[in-house]
Amino acid sequence: MINLIKKLWNNRAMRYLFFGVLSTLVNLIIFNALVYIGHMNYTLSNIISVACAIVFAFFVNKLFVFMSSCNSFHQVWVEFYRFVIGRLSTMVIEVGGVSLCVELIHQSKWLAKLETQFIVVVVNYFISKFLVFKATDQQDEE
Repeated sequence: MINLIKKLWNNRAMRYLFFGVLSTLVNLIIFNALVYIGHMNYTLSNIISVACAIVFAFFVNKLFVFMSSCNSFHQVWVEFYRFVIGRLSTMVIEVGGVSLCVELIHQSKWLAKLETQFIVVVVNYFISKFLVFKATDQQDEE
C-alpha cells in the first residue's frame, strides 16, 4: 500500500488530481455555505468561492504539484499573476456555465456548480502546466 501511495505521489497528474479535488472541495464548501447558510446570491457566492479556491490552489499547485521554486519574490509574483489570470479565464467558464445551467436548463445550483468543475479542472491543469509553472516542467517527471 505504501508503494502504491508513493507511486501515485510521484505522478504529477495524480498530485494535480488530488489537490484539484481539495481545491474543488474548498470551492464547493464555501459556495454552499454562502448560498444555503448565508442566503447570499448564488452568483456572488460563486465569485467569492472561486476566488478563495484560486488562492488555495495556487499554493498547493506551486508547492506540491509542480514543486516550483523561485529565486525572488518577483518570480513568485509572476507565477501568481499568471495563475490568477488563467484561473480568472476559467472562472468566466464556471460562472457563465453555472448561470446557464440554472437559468436556462433549470438545474439545481449545486449540480450546475459540480458539472462546471469537471471542465474547469481539466482546463486549469493545462494552463498551469504550460503557462504558469512551465519553467519547472522540464525537470519534473510525468
